[in-house]
Amino acid sequence: MHFVKSLPATEAARLIAERDGLAALAAAAVLRTPTFLAFDTTATEARLTLEHLELRPLDAAAGARLGTALAQLHRVTGEDYGWLTDNFIGATPQLNTPHASWPHFFGERRLRPQLALAAKNGMDAVLLKKGEAVIERIGGLFISYRPQPSLLHGDLWSGNAGQLPDGTPVVFDPAVYYGDREIDLAMSELFGGFPTSFYAAYRAAWPLDSGYEARKLLYNLYHILNHYNLFGGAYLGQAQRMIEGLLTALKR
Repeated sequence: MHFVKSLPATEAARLIAERDGLAALAAAAVLRTPTFLAFDTTATEARLTLEHLELRPLDAAAGARLGTALAQLHRVTGEDYGWLTDNFIGATPQLNTPHASWPHFFGERRLRPQLALAAKNGMDAVLLKKGEAVIERIGGLFISYRPQPSLLHGDLWSGNAGQLPDGTPVVFDPAVYYGDREIDLAMSELFGGFPTSFYAAYRAAWPLDSGYEARKLLYNLYHILNHYNLFGGAYLGQAQRMIEGLLTALKR
């Protein structure tokens, strides 16, 4: 049995990016992913064919296995932050032009494009200016913290992970690039989160830096801004609270 994802032919790049992201994760050989089978297009449609997997939500044991495996994935590193090509976060283009500075990369390749989209989508000019101020002051969260360029899943929320009947954890729908490993941990806490065993196992394999909680707000702002741009004003209040919280933290 196969699992087929289809999009209009004009959006074929999204499926190509997903295929390439799955290949990158599979090549690391630490996480189970759906096996790529085929990619084809017609005049109107693009199709990505993967193996069909019988998945269920993560239980405590599978969550722990995933936490350990994710720490192993993050040990795979690149020379710079970014990726060989741009890809997508959901339906939004994600810029991956490599850069040697992580604060610069995250500010210019992640937050600034989302704020530009938010301006087009009607975000208040005062809030946009505050968002720009976060970018300008972002270095304050990295004074003594220099993350490795770790291979990331990039879109690691609970809807993009599950387990097989034998308890093997599986991840899918990636948005891969090299970046701070805290990115994956931060997003995993959005939208329901993972089993507590996942976090305990990850920290046992590779403890987190003491500044993670402050940077988690920064990293998840990217995803909340993206949700605002994709789905509308329901996320505006959350984005505003996060921006205000970051500005407060950066003034200390």
